[in-house]
Amino acid sequence: MLPLTETRSRCLLILACARIPNMEENIAADTKFWVALSRVPQLGTVRFRRLESHFGELETVWNASYQELRAAGLEDRPAQEIVAARNNSSPDDEMAALERAGVTAVTWNHPDYPSRLKEIADPPAVLFYKGTLLPSDDRSVAIVGTRSPTVYGREAAAVLSRGLAKVGITVVSGLALGIDGVAHRAALEGGGRTIAVLAGGLDRVYPKDHTGLFEQIQEQGAVVSEQPLGVRPDSRSFPRRNRLISGMALGSLVVEAPEGSGARHTVYHALEQDREVFCVPGSIFSPASDFTNRMIKEGAKLVMGITDILEELNIADVAPRSQTSKKASKALEDVPEQLSFATAEEDGPEEQALLSKLTDAPVHIDDIHRSSGLPIASVSSTLTMLELKGKIKQVGCMHYIRIRESTAVYDN
Repeated sequence: MLPLTETRSRCLLILACARIPNMEENIAADTKFWVALSRVPQLGTVRFRRLESHFGELETVWNASYQELRAAGLEDRPAQEIVAARNNSSPDDEMAALERAGVTAVTWNHPDYPSRLKEIADPPAVLFYKGTLLPSDDRSVAIVGTRSPTVYGREAAAVLSRGLAKVGITVVSGLALGIDGVAHRAALEGGGRTIAVLAGGLDRVYPKDHTGLFEQIQEQGAVVSEQPLGVRPDSRSFPRRNRLISGMALGSLVVEAPEGSGARHTVYHALEQDREVFCVPGSIFSPASDFTNRMIKEGAKLVMGITDILEELNIADVAPRSQTSKKASKALEDVPEQLSFATAEEDGPEEQALLSKLTDAPVHIDDIHRSSGLPIASVSSTLTMLELKGKIKQVGCMHYIRIRESTAVYDN
């Protein structure tokens, strides 16, 4: 016969194991009420917590009277809005709409809810997503920046995002034009995972130019939002959205951003959340790097390659110590810090001569003419041919830069 203490321990273990499926079933059953209540404008993190603490299950909240809601500590207006929502909508209809749209909803009590997001001061009570959310996404870095990057900014975002993806780091960004789009695409091209955080409902892709990217991301990650279906993004929702971008990541990397850029909200949220802030340095003459250069001056970590990020995050201690880690370490050795310039053996002598005069920095055609010693007509025709071959690019006012391999993939 087993001792009493051991018998009691086994019984408790059996009971605990029996409760887990029931607990998950209860969470799933209660989710529809969380989703319905998420449409109430006055219900934020604090009020959701207050209601959950007072009532327990949110089904009780949904069915509570105005007086009961007030007794729970809710103010007059949100209490009225809950009663009005109950009269105008149905939790079952909300779940049916999500199913038709292919959207999953998880509350902050669900095991699939991102654990890093739970740590911030104001996590969304309900998170909507399409695609997959994995425990490995806790090992993530946010990459953000201007919607109008320079060629340098695009290349830096592509190289860093692809490098992080190759060593198993999930890249988080906001699906915006510019740096966000480059980061998502490079992560996909690197065979890694990426998460896009939207400011509106997941049935409305913004910007529309990224509809294809929106679909691709779901195959190797997820698109997420705190907004219910049908909600259009507005000027207030983007800064709020940025707290989720920084909140889901170990740190936030700003590749290129002028003063006044929306990326600054991500940085401020990251600092409030006690997360790391990284910045790529830029030219002191480039307005596109004014904010990033200032942040480096004020203490942000200067980044020249992915090793700067991994070392600062002590990523070896975060990653699981398994065969996967060894593969990630090998991948890190193989990741180039910078792509080589596009070239080919069939380039003629004049083409090779002009290519040797070009780098990432824009050079005017007159300067190319002077430094090469070739006739201006020959310079002009050769530059046109090189541009057609995808070796160089005119970036405005007859200024040319040399293209690196694969950068054409990252147009947005």
